[in-house]
Amino acid sequence: MLWSHFPAWARTFKLCFLNFGGVAAAPPLSATGGSLAIRPFPPSTPPSRCSGVMSLEGSGTRLVAEVIKDRLCFAILCSRPKSSSNVHYFTIDNELEYENFYADFGPLNLAMLYRYCCKINKKLKSIPMLRKKIVHFTGPDQRKQANAAFLIGCYMVIYLGKTPEEAYSILMFGNTTYIPFRDAAYGSCNFFITLLDCFHAVKKAMQYGFFNFNSFKLDEYEHYEKAENGDLNWIIPGRFIAFCGPHSRSRLESGYYQHAPESYIAYFKNHNVTTIIRLNKRMYNAKQFTNAGFDHYDLFFADGSIPTDAIVKEFLDICESAEGAIAVHCKAGLGRTGTLIACYIMKHYRMTAAEAIAWIRICRPGSVIGPQQQFLMTKQSSLWLEGDHFRRKLRGQENSRHKAAVSKLLVAVDDFSLHGAEKHTKQKPELYSDDDESYSVTQGDRLRALKSRRQPKKSAVPLTVILQSSVQSCKTSEPNVSGSAGIAKRATRSASRKGSFKSPSISRTKTVLR
Repeated sequence: MLWSHFPAWARTFKLCFLNFGGVAAAPPLSATGGSLAIRPFPPSTPPSRCSGVMSLEGSGTRLVAEVIKDRLCFAILCSRPKSSSNVHYFTIDNELEYENFYADFGPLNLAMLYRYCCKINKKLKSIPMLRKKIVHFTGPDQRKQANAAFLIGCYMVIYLGKTPEEAYSILMFGNTTYIPFRDAAYGSCNFFITLLDCFHAVKKAMQYGFFNFNSFKLDEYEHYEKAENGDLNWIIPGRFIAFCGPHSRSRLESGYYQHAPESYIAYFKNHNVTTIIRLNKRMYNAKQFTNAGFDHYDLFFADGSIPTDAIVKEFLDICESAEGAIAVHCKAGLGRTGTLIACYIMKHYRMTAAEAIAWIRICRPGSVIGPQQQFLMTKQSSLWLEGDHFRRKLRGQENSRHKAAVSKLLVAVDDFSLHGAEKHTKQKPELYSDDDESYSVTQGDRLRALKSRRQPKKSAVPLTVILQSSVQSCKTSEPNVSGSAGIAKRATRSASRKGSFKSPSISRTKTVLR
């Protein structure tokens, strides 16, 4: 594409280029008018290595990603340009920032994505900017480049109707590359999720009704995700909550908040949570939940490890039989919790392992850690097959039987095997002894402490200002592949439901989630 084909404002766009070895790296010129290879700068790039601002007048390379023709663009710059009467520049690099555990740096969470979309929509609708080109630019930090690209790419998928591949290709201008996202484990990482994985995850989540920005409750999300307010996130609204492990009583100890089961009861009842699944050592008495009318299950496996096939199967059985929403926790509610919820998502929504991990991290940053990532990759094919078989059975039974009889006839699904659907003796999960966790500091303890020590941070832009502009319609559809909501409970339960759903009396000194 010839440079002359671009509008005047784009031909005079300014960009920094890297100064290698203290000498300005001149762009290689060509017979067509010149070119400049653009690539992200490493986070450690000092300002002295940026040659300043160079006019691209006459250059033949496309240096900006045009998102909406003549209206919205994305660019990577070394320094902040000044807005003019024709162009409005803005950045979110220091406004929407990821709160890391260790070397993890993204993707940004669902609340930040919502704030960004509100910001873009407001700018596009603003009367003073109707005739201006809006340029979202990011700086030389590769981590912030990836998060900025994540935001505008998701905006394209949600609001502009772009496919994940289309959004990704628009962002790959020049020789631009983006570093992939890693997990929240301490040390090196050998598994990554890409921007494309994130775009696919958001696209599928939107299709299945996992989120809808028309009804998204930003204040609620940002309140309950804080450690002091319960440290919980919805992964699938109305179906799955991931939260940190409760303790026998509420207190602040060793740098992090501990909440008793009673602190969660009112919130859980108000949101139709009927089932609690504990994956870590016993830090509270299960009766604190069961006496309040909840079903409670224990599926222990070691912190930072992967579950056995028997545990995965039992988890899926419990979730497919639950009448209401399921609240899952381990110590920090990140590794083990995210891993098993990802198994459910892969089985019932046919997401890839990378997409499931991406979505869970967008909802609850830091989820799925270390070998759990590779474990999900190995389980992807078998879970897809199990899900296909489950849905075929469900459709067949619904076509021939009354809905009341469907759940009884789906027992065969529990016995599904990759080697055939023949019936076999049910394998019970082999529970590990939680004594190993009782007297040592584990990965979950460290992650939980890090999250608790985060200082409250006010948004750079007040929420009331952001919400002055209405958000464009975000069309979603209800999930049509799970079919699990209509499945009745299994006949055998490990926890009996007692009493009514009236909240027990709680001391005023305890944190209670509403």
